[in-house]
Amino acid sequence: MNPEPFRNSEPGTRNPEPCALLELSAWPWLERLSRAVAAPVTLATVPSSEWDRIAARGFGLVFLMGVWARSPLGRTLALSDAAIASEYGRTLPGWTDADVAGSAYCIARYEPADRMGGWAGLDAARQALAVRGIRLILDFVPNHTGFDHPWVTRFPRRYVLGTAADAREHPADFRTIDSVDGPVHVACGRDPYFPPWRDVAQLNYFNPETRAAMRAALVSVAAHCDGVRCDMAMLMLNEVFDGTWRRLLRDGWPRLEQEFWPAATAAAPDLLYLAEVYWDLEERMLAEGFDLVYDKRLLDAFHAPDAGARVRRLVTADRPPAARLARFIENHDEPRSAESLAGRLTAAAALVGTLPGIRFFFDGEEDGRRVRTPVQLGRWADEPVDAAVRALYDRIHAFAVDARLGDADWRALDIRDAGDDTHPSLTAYRWRTAATLAVIVVNPDREPAQGHLKVVEDLPAGEAFDFEDALGASYRWTREALARSGLYVRLEAGGAHLFMVRVVPSSER
Repeated sequence: MNPEPFRNSEPGTRNPEPCALLELSAWPWLERLSRAVAAPVTLATVPSSEWDRIAARGFGLVFLMGVWARSPLGRTLALSDAAIASEYGRTLPGWTDADVAGSAYCIARYEPADRMGGWAGLDAARQALAVRGIRLILDFVPNHTGFDHPWVTRFPRRYVLGTAADAREHPADFRTIDSVDGPVHVACGRDPYFPPWRDVAQLNYFNPETRAAMRAALVSVAAHCDGVRCDMAMLMLNEVFDGTWRRLLRDGWPRLEQEFWPAATAAAPDLLYLAEVYWDLEERMLAEGFDLVYDKRLLDAFHAPDAGARVRRLVTADRPPAARLARFIENHDEPRSAESLAGRLTAAAALVGTLPGIRFFFDGEEDGRRVRTPVQLGRWADEPVDAAVRALYDRIHAFAVDARLGDADWRALDIRDAGDDTHPSLTAYRWRTAATLAVIVVNPDREPAQGHLKVVEDLPAGEAFDFEDALGASYRWTREALARSGLYVRLEAGGAHLFMVRVVPSSER
């Protein structure tokens, strides 16, 4: 595996290779396959037809989420937490204890769970993907471990510890553990903007021993995959970690001069590194050694009151480099797009399916699933395939292949008014090769919008052109008309055009 095509890319220029990623929620996915064949399926026995199906849809990367051994204590907590249990009942009516696998992000050890088929199963899946030209991405969770991870009792100083007084004052923030050093009060992991995650133990990134141990864990994972999706990667940054934990670290653990990530990524240099990152720290994580970063801002823009203007600003921005962004409208942390973006799914899916960078799709997204299931559940409720959503994604994938988005040149298009002030709601861009011209226009807003697009300078030789929309009709334009006023488009709220431009032969005019 060679991650180099993703490195040092100039902003907004070209995608060096097919860049569609499919995230599979591994445990529920295996359960679905098992029910389909009426026999237990592990990663070693996934039917070839399933891998072929994934390859046929053009995915070059598969992220198997949740393969690692989950914490038994975390599972116990997942069964006893009333708030989470209410979600089980809402999303999986009739659930039983057997359906609760525990959180995929409460890891007991970096070994595949038995349900996955162990190391043999994981390596078999990687090989099955590799022969189809697909690379395997796995989770790396640097911020925390389960409380029953072996390090907690053997090496408690690898974790953030509080005093007995801290634990008495904030009992929900700690778990008291009998370790080799005696009873210790281990802090629960957290994002500084949210309450603690009660099932996980917070690692101490100002302890050099912790950093060395996590680098070693990363190297061991690297032997079994082609890339890692690093959970909440920005929490390891020195200023973020210091701001979150200084109150407990006090003077015992001074801030380190060096950052964690440069040495970590250098320890396993052949991996592709994808950072889950928020708070406008995308470029910072790229500078820390990541090849790709989440672009959560795009999804947030769709939910803003001025969705059209915000999406357009993001898509046309020079920074961060577009080729290094992972664009998505749902994943295991987000609401299902068929539900949350109802009425505007066409625009959102068209954008994610055709923008530069990694085009990131989640298990069930293309089938129109509407139920977001907690990561603690190992089984999902049955939902019928939404034929209209599936047809939409089929058209988008076919268009992406036809337009050769892997190696075409990308550029945003100028949009002018068409008699009113709605044109700022539109986002438009083109992909061009020597043989093809594709023009994409979307309206992320909640009202119709219209405008004129400047496309004439991108047209191939010819006097007349058919703009053939993969989502609908075809429109014929002359070069003269396009030079005079531009390509006129009008889109309803949440609509999109995916145009392939065909030169009309003189015999057809």
